[in-house]
Amino acid sequence: MPDGARDVQVNSSPAVAANAEGDEIEVLESTDVLPAAPEDMSNKRSNSFRRAILQGSRQLKGVSLSEEVGLGLSQRLVRHVAYETLPREVDRKWYFDSYTCCPPPWLILAITIAEVAVFIYYGVQLDRWVLQVSSPAYLRGALPYHPRLRAQAWRFLTYAFMHTGIEHLGLNMAMQLLVGVPLEMVHGALRIGLVYVCGVLAGSLAVSVTDMTAPVVGSSGGVYALVSAHLANVVMNWSGMQCQFKLFRMAMALVCMSVEFGRAVWLRFYPQAFPPCPNPSFVAHLGGVAVGLTLGVVVLQNYEQRLQEQSLFWIFFCVYTLFIMCGVFWNVFAYSLLDVKLPPPP
Repeated sequence: MPDGARDVQVNSSPAVAANAEGDEIEVLESTDVLPAAPEDMSNKRSNSFRRAILQGSRQLKGVSLSEEVGLGLSQRLVRHVAYETLPREVDRKWYFDSYTCCPPPWLILAITIAEVAVFIYYGVQLDRWVLQVSSPAYLRGALPYHPRLRAQAWRFLTYAFMHTGIEHLGLNMAMQLLVGVPLEMVHGALRIGLVYVCGVLAGSLAVSVTDMTAPVVGSSGGVYALVSAHLANVVMNWSGMQCQFKLFRMAMALVCMSVEFGRAVWLRFYPQAFPPCPNPSFVAHLGGVAVGLTLGVVVLQNYEQRLQEQSLFWIFFCVYTLFIMCGVFWNVFAYSLLDVKLPPPP
């Protein structure tokens, strides 16, 4: 080897060794916080962490997110949401670093505003704010599901914007905002909208299959899908969830769900406001819970990965699609084959 090359190698060896040692320490420190993901896994968390480290926006240390000080009000809110919804510290740190409030959680807020607007419209039109369903004109609108009007397919979704009274709207709106907005902040409008719409559609189809003569109103199908999915995710990751008073809050959520479901059951068997049409059904709640405990749990658990790459997601999605197809065939053929005596149109 030439003397010049040998001198360069000898002279640069200490620097190269020092740099290599420093790189090795940095890699070890990073892997303590963020384990390396397999090459075939779509892990957006790892890529975002690398960008944050390279840009120097925030150094990842072994300090828990809850121990950080000097945060502003908006940062504390984001941290609170992270601890409310995510079971792993790595996910919470990535979410805290990457959240920009762009876009904001608009979907659940827009749905809630639309529900309130519809309720106020019918409240003024019917001059009734409690138990609006007792008014003969309540089901004559273009939104509620009625078994006589099931050929108008949009009613299987639009019924969610109507509620039987202020007590019905208040309970659904409280659960929808307290659970839905944080979930949308973390998982995005597309995923939360998927769970919500699937719950609403499953609720109306479940009513058309099991309670064939009853109408249905209210957003309980979508709300119960979100709440049951979130509660199931908390239970399945109990040790990792670091939210405060989680047992008490779970108990309160179950109480609210039970009160709302009990109100719906009571109303269903309450003497009809305008016989022979029954009062609205409660089965939509159960359809929402079924969606939340299957499709919803998969959506909330796979925070850092694309849903289309998860086999369990496709299994539950195919089961849900099969249910929708069976529900459609049931509505087309079963009513005439069973000779169901439907109430007159509103």
